[in-house]
Amino acid sequence: MTLGFPTLFLFALLALPQSSEPQQAPVKVDVDLVLVSAAVTDHDGSPVTGLEKSHFQVWEDKVEQDIRYFSAEEIPVSLGVVFDISSSMGDKLSVARDAVTRFLNTGASRDEYALIEFNNRPHVTQDFTSDITEFQNRIALVSSSGSTALYDAVYLGIEKLRRAHNRRKALLLVTDGEDNHSHYTLADLKELAKESDVQLFAIGIAGFPITTATKGRKSGRAILQELVDLTGGEVFFTTDVQKLDDICSKISESLRSEYVIGYASTNTAKDGKWRRLHLKVNAISPVSIHVRSGYYAPVQ
Repeated sequence: MTLGFPTLFLFALLALPQSSEPQQAPVKVDVDLVLVSAAVTDHDGSPVTGLEKSHFQVWEDKVEQDIRYFSAEEIPVSLGVVFDISSSMGDKLSVARDAVTRFLNTGASRDEYALIEFNNRPHVTQDFTSDITEFQNRIALVSSSGSTALYDAVYLGIEKLRRAHNRRKALLLVTDGEDNHSHYTLADLKELAKESDVQLFAIGIAGFPITTATKGRKSGRAILQELVDLTGGEVFFTTDVQKLDDICSKISESLRSEYVIGYASTNTAKDGKWRRLHLKVNAISPVSIHVRSGYYAPVQ
């Protein structure tokens, strides 16, 4: 599921029609809305565009909500690229780096990007910038070594995005293996993800282990799927590194083809509890909906 923003105050500026008379100051309407960012894709994984407010229904804890705000406009994105440079990435590093570079070239001028590289531990090697050349120069210098502190890297990426400038926030994780060197646990990471408005997209590239779950331990693939479902993103696995360009294109299209739906929750309690979200799209053909699984209610 893909919902992007927890409870926020929506400040709507309602401009009056233009006329020859002096214009009055715009009316500022302060409405406490839950904003839900949703991506809708078809059976090929391509974005479904052109939908309207009437196509959507939203439930909070199984109670249907009245949609009071709807937008399909593209907004600037703050994106953190979480890039695996562990030793196992050696022969895939060049292709993965080129795919990420081409992905960045699909962005808009107001987008911004940060780079988090990780092996034994994660490092922010490029702070937020809208200068694609600067980012490309930084990622061109990467080399592979060490283990895979994947949880720590995603955790750092989410923390980094808290200081981003754009409301729309996402992480792109590029890796070829499971976590084997993190300080944070999966439970730690999931809790942070639930508290944040950051959407995770993940690419598991050639060599990503197809492991089965053992007692008390989930497979690497299952873990990535769980994380993207929690945050409303998508995960792609491929054994063919030549398909990375196509995968990056789909992620870029998904990021830029989202709908934002707002509702005033019928549950007015400010109890800080987790509230589950469910979104339905009434479309002619079957579609997939990517929506964040829920949000924490505000506290008194």
